Amino acid sequence: MPTRITHSELLQLQRWNTPTIYNGWEQITKHNSARDAVNLEETRDFMPEALPICGWAVTVVIQPGDRTNVPRGAELWAAYREHLASQPGPKIVVVQDLDKPACYGAGWGEVNANVHRALGCIGGIIDGAVRDVDEMRHAGFKTLARRLAVGHGCAIPIRWGCEVEVFGRKVLPGQLIHADKHGFIAIPSGEERGLLEAARFMDKAECDTLIPAARGSHGLPLATALENINAAATEFGRIVRERFERRGEW
Repeated sequence: MPTRITHSELLQLQRWNTPTIYNGWEQITKHNSARDAVNLEETRDFMPEALPICGWAVTVVIQPGDRTNVPRGAELWAAYREHLASQPGPKIVVVQDLDKPACYGAGWGEVNANVHRALGCIGGIIDGAVRDVDEMRHAGFKTLARRLAVGHGCAIPIRWGCEVEVFGRKVLPGQLIHADKHGFIAIPSGEERGLLEAARFMDKAECDTLIPAARGSHGLPLATALENINAAATEFGRIVRERFERRGEW
């Protein structure tokens, strides 16, 4: 089970972009930071101007190209919404589309954006299509998806509260998700605690060493610039090793 962190911590995590959260997670994880937790396939952020989202995954599977469940559509949507409402927030809906790589319809548009917002959902990661992006933006429902679509097809929830695979990454219900225009990270269970502090530390380490060294070297002889940057990289590595006993990116 995920380690629940406070709502205040969630809001503070949301202030940082997703690469910064990754930099912090990289220092505290027991997983392979090159292969685990992040999306392995490209996502598209249709609201890149919106802030990052951070919340707990609510998972659902759809198959818009399959008409089998149309007679039970209203029943299934109602049952799914009841499940969604029962989950702790803030929530991010994580949707696996079984039609992949085809996109026969968009399950999320103006209506579902507003419904999900009403039930405590702040955004979505949808490995399929979306539509009504302007209206979704007005609803404040930030979404990463694969593409846009005109129709909704037979986008009916066929199961939920289960493991899903989206953009090459398996996601479990309740995982902590952070997402922005770069993609998303699904924090492995048990590694939520300490994530905020680690992200802050890594950002400060960069701002205290490499970034000022690079900016301050503008216009200097190249040999001097290289000397400054190499010294800053050494100092950055020392700071990170001292705190986490790992080398960091540099």
